[in-house]
Amino acid sequence: MTRHKTKRLILRGWKPSDYAPLARINADPDVMRYFYAPLSKAESDANADAINALIEERGWGFWAVEIPGVAPFIGFVGLHVPIVKLPFSPCVEVGWRLDKQFWGHGYATEAARFALNYGFTELDLDEIVAFTAIENSPSQAVMKRLGMAYNSETFEHPSVPRNSSLRKHVLYRMTREDWRAKQYG
Repeated sequence: MTRHKTKRLILRGWKPSDYAPLARINADPDVMRYFYAPLSKAESDANADAINALIEERGWGFWAVEIPGVAPFIGFVGLHVPIVKLPFSPCVEVGWRLDKQFWGHGYATEAARFALNYGFTELDLDEIVAFTAIENSPSQAVMKRLGMAYNSETFEHPSVPRNSSLRKHVLYRMTREDWRAKQYG
């Protein structure tokens, strides 16, 4: 099983015991506020199956996150190739979804920093993007803390219904050169 450590976290492959807490997270209206709708248990399980299959296939993806000695599963963070065609496809995104009881502790930023490092050093990516609904200022704050650059263009996410206020998204980018400058500058 894939397993990576940060200062406070373990990012790893998925276990069957992760599915129930993920379903609870995916059903939480606060967590899913900036997504079109919370997920049912069946939708959440299918999502976890897909995430896990991609990690097994590639060796990377949205890793399960745990806090050793505190919580065996707090959500997921990592890298992903979006399936839907976006205006800036092909791309690799950094993303996260954590249980709300673990918000505000810097866990998303810490784990996403690891994912960026992994993407630029292990995968030799030229660029990593992050995107979210315009209204999602908490995730945009994480993107800024990561040092990602705001792209002034917005786009309509094709998976979000046209009549939804969540359809319009912002895009942040980080190039390998920008990442290196932040690491060694």
